[in-house]
This record gives sequence, C-alpha cells and structure tokens, in this order.
Amino acid sequence: MDDTRIPVDSSPIYRLMPEADAQKIIDASFRLLRETGVAFDPDPQVLDRFSDAGCSIASDHTVRFETDLVKECLDSVAKSVKVWNRDGTDYLETREGNTSFLPGMTCIKVFDLETGESRESTWDDLATITRVADALPNIDGVCVTVKDVPNSTLHGEIGEFVALVENTGKPLEYLCEQSAAFDAVIEMAAVIRGGMEQLAEKPYFSQIITPLPIHYLKTHTDQIIRAAECGIPVSLGTITIGGASAPYTIAGCMAVSFATDFAGVVLSQLVKKGSFCMACSENSFLEPARGRIGNPLPSVLAAHATQQVYTQLGLLPAGGGGGTCRAPRFNQDAVTEIAFGMARAFYTRPPTMDYLGIVDAGMTFSLHALLLCEDLAGLLRGLWEQVTVDEEQLALDLIHSVGPKGNYLAQRHTRDHCREHLWNSRYFGANFPQINSPDTPYPELIERIDKDLRKILESHRPEPLSPVMQKEIREILGRFESD
Repeated sequence: MDDTRIPVDSSPIYRLMPEADAQKIIDASFRLLRETGVAFDPDPQVLDRFSDAGCSIASDHTVRFETDLVKECLDSVAKSVKVWNRDGTDYLETREGNTSFLPGMTCIKVFDLETGESRESTWDDLATITRVADALPNIDGVCVTVKDVPNSTLHGEIGEFVALVENTGKPLEYLCEQSAAFDAVIEMAAVIRGGMEQLAEKPYFSQIITPLPIHYLKTHTDQIIRAAECGIPVSLGTITIGGASAPYTIAGCMAVSFATDFAGVVLSQLVKKGSFCMACSENSFLEPARGRIGNPLPSVLAAHATQQVYTQLGLLPAGGGGGTCRAPRFNQDAVTEIAFGMARAFYTRPPTMDYLGIVDAGMTFSLHALLLCEDLAGLLRGLWEQVTVDEEQLALDLIHSVGPKGNYLAQRHTRDHCREHLWNSRYFGANFPQINSPDTPYPELIERIDKDLRKILESHRPEPLSPVMQKEIREILGRFESD
C-alpha cells in the first residue's frame, strides 16, 4: 500500500482505437444522456437537484442531461483517493498509474476445504477468506460478500461488514443493496476512526454502487448522496449484457455503460463538488451458441476500449476483473484464464482489480485461486517498474574489465544488483520444485498452493479489534437482528 511503489508513467495504457473513434463513443454517451436520458426512482432529493442544475425531467422521472453539465461534473470529480487501513496508519491509493488488488466480490458459493466440493457460502467462510487475504502481502484490501448473508435483510448486509472489520486490518470495499445498511456501516466506521470528521479525513472503506443500465433505483441514489456528504469514496458501475440489457455491439454496449456512469457522477458532484466517484462499469456479452453470459472476446476488447476512453476523458481508467474465470473449479483451465486475465492488466493499469479468487463465472470463491492471483499480482508489480538506465546500470567499465572471456559471478556489481528485479514468488522462481531424481514425486501447482494455504490458515491471526470497538460495533449490528 505504499503510494511511492509505482511511478505514474511506468507503463502506458494500451490504445485499442484511434482517438477519433474513442471520441465518437464519448459523444454517443453524451447524446444518450441528452436525448434518451436516464431513469430514476421518484425522489425529491434527487430530482430537485437535477432540476436546479438545468436538467429536464419527464413525467416518468427520466432525466435528460445537458452535455455542458456532464462535462463540468466529469472535470470536477476527484481523480484520486486514499482509503486507509483500520488503524489509520497506512492506505491504498486509487489513482492513475497505481493498481490495488482485492479479493471478491460476490461469493455465492465456496469450495469446502475438507471435501473440495462446491457449497453455499456462510458468514464463517467470509471470515476465513478475509483472514487469508489479511496474510497476503500483495492483497491491498478486502471486499467479499457471501450467500447466507442475504441482501433481503439489513442484519445480513451489515454483518458482512462486521466480518471484514473483525478479520483484517486492511482497507475495505463494501457493497450493499439497502441504504440503511450503508448508514449503519458508516456509523461503525466512524466508531473505528473516532468520529465522522476523522472518517471523512481518513476513509476506512470505499462504497461499491451498482445501478442498472441507465436506471437508478432509490437505494443507489441514496448511497451516492450519503457517500458524498460523508466523504466516503464511491466506485460506481453497472454491468451491461450485450444482447440483453444493451446492444450486442461493443461500441453500443459501452455507450450505455458510460451514460449510466456519467449520470451517477453528475449526482455526486451536485451533492459535493470534488467528491470521489470512480466510474467503473463493465461490459459482458451473451455467448451466441448457448445464450449464456461469457463471450470472452468482446468482453476483453470492451475492457481495453473502456480504459482508453476514460483516460481520454481525464478520468481514472475504470476497474479491472482480470482475476476471475469461467472454469467451474480451480484447475488447469482456471489457471490459464486467470493468468491471461492478470496479464491483461499489464496493459490497462486499472486502479483496482477486485475479483481475485472468483471462479465459475462469478459464482464460487476459491482460496486456491486467490493465492495464485496474489502471486501473479507480485509479478505485475515487478513488470510495472521502470528500467533504470545510467552508468551504474550499463556497467560498461565492468564489462571492459571482465573482458570477452570473463564471467560476472564473483563480481560485487552482481551482488549489489541481483535482487533489484526479483519476483519473490510463492510458487514459481526460487520456489519452483526442483526434481533431482525421476523417483521424486512432483508437487503440482494445486498441491503447492494447498500446502501454503493450510499453513496460512493454521498460523495467521490478524490484529484483533479493541474490545471497546468490537462491543460498539456489535451493538450497532444488534439493532438490526429482527430484520
């Protein structure tokens, strides 16, 4: 979580399209906002703000936005934010040129550690996943939700936050469907931070808000408003499905996503100019042969194009989901997909990668997949470092003194520089199995990861909450037990 870790200009974002084509998509999004509009639930605190800002509002509560207003709000939205750990001593920074890695997000099922079979997840699973994430040095924060903490109950949604707070000291991302749950979580975070002003100064978590394509429910606008008022950073994004909730074209799907994002950003800026509201919609597409979500090629192209468009607008280049896969369990198929997805992040440099450990097309969480993702995150961080070129690095005097037939093994220069670009891998590199005899059993990757995982589960204990804080947080949770 060191903000000096990676220079902003260390690797340029890959450009998929000519700038003129990216501008066409931007202009199309502005046109959708201006002519088609975005639907909102009837809520005076939302619609009155839009009306006062010069938006036109139809009788069905569809809001149409003038382009100048949208551009003004995109210019004023904060371009970076720090989210602090539980103790307020360190942070992850969401900004251009820096990528934070987090597990999650939705964890409907898990693979049972005893049987290896998939089953519905529980609160205890969430606590276990969070403890493991706390132990992993390349995991910067935690965001996971589980099955038996249903969105239909306030107690369940708030209980998820309690599980995160009690099992890691790292910064958090939080996702809920009920605005009352968000209010309760803000209250808990203020207890941890020592007050609302201190929480605004050092936010403990960022809020993930997931509107429908060009349609905002009241719970989502409630959260945008409350977050802006309290200084809670927001990651805002819908998931369009090409062929279902958006056109089955990459450009058309992106235009819908951007229009949705921009409307939420406008609301956040009308509440508090300069508040942090990162647009991070994703585009998925139906697989035409079976009608299921998961056509990978247009999804990858849309992800690259989205990053380019946001960068061209001067916004953060959206989020990234490279740590997930469609394989039904953690096997060689999953490893291939995960490795490919993580490699894509080298070119796109997303501010966050939030889906590490998710397999089965977003349905199931795998701790083994999380550990592989964490290892690959370390590789990415090494690849993003700049290559230094100076006299010491070129080492021409050394080359001259060693000569054409010499070697560098015993040179001080080798000792001084051999660890400069070193991937401290958990499973590869120096930890790759060395087999000296054909009779020696070869530990496969899954076996190496499983051994490491068991060691973490046995030995790692996160720093506990103080008894006073834990009591106050549990008391807040207790107010919602009957919901």
